[in-house]
Amino acid sequence: MPARILSLHIYPLKSCAGIDLSESPIDRAGLAYDRRWMLIGDDGQFMTQRQWPAMALIRTAIMADALRLSAPGMPDLDVALDGSGLASGSADVPVWSDTIAARRESEAAGRWFTEFLKTPCRLYKVDPAAHRPAKPDWVSRWTEAHPDLADSFVGDHYFGFADGFPLLIANQASLDDLNARLQAKGVAPVPMDRFRPNIVVQGEWEAFEEDQTAMISAAGVKMAFVKPCTRCSIPDIDQRTAQRHEEPGRTLAGYRNLEIGVVFGQNAILDAPAGARLKVGDGVEIELDF
Repeated sequence: MPARILSLHIYPLKSCAGIDLSESPIDRAGLAYDRRWMLIGDDGQFMTQRQWPAMALIRTAIMADALRLSAPGMPDLDVALDGSGLASGSADVPVWSDTIAARRESEAAGRWFTEFLKTPCRLYKVDPAAHRPAKPDWVSRWTEAHPDLADSFVGDHYFGFADGFPLLIANQASLDDLNARLQAKGVAPVPMDRFRPNIVVQGEWEAFEEDQTAMISAAGVKMAFVKPCTRCSIPDIDQRTAQRHEEPGRTLAGYRNLEIGVVFGQNAILDAPAGARLKVGDGVEIELDF
């Protein structure tokens, strides 16, 4: 079967529930609205499901003029897309070893999250003037290894609050392989949302053949696979119930533990023409590394 985009996903608020899309605008920063907001705890650190699994229960929706947030037992919260609720001035907030300019949303937004998560926190949005580049060591390593492809990716790759790169791409065949191993152990299969990808590709690729893929292209958008995605404990959290389990992490660690860690999926930088859009069903061209 020819390769195609099986599904598209964004996560407007980092580590909270995602949105399944039929199509999306895309530029060098990734899919529109992906990980543009983030929670900062009372200790000044960014918050994720690793410590607060209940974040999985916070649902997101992009409305005409607002990011709508909902959670069990809470009234809906609308956060203006135009930035009209933002505090004046910018502050640097951490994402792992990076810092990125951001602006705080309203006190009311902070109180909403504090009440639901039962811990003091504040909501921040990426500052429009922020310039956070994709990990330059990994980008340089890829461009040096692929001089015949590198010209398309010259220049900046600025993005928002994702862990390290503008896109995370997953292979459906790899999830099928993992689920077959889980079922052989008597463990229920897991859905792809455990791995929180932006783009899922199906067809042509064998399981984990993305490891040997240099680049894919769809609808004129080129995506370079610059780093395998190392996995933390979040795939063990059921995204519908926020319950933590031992799987699929235990099984994945048994056969996908590479030098950099346990991996599933590929982090990518991209080059997109002005006005580019990706759609579910778009054909995908695969450029293998050998």
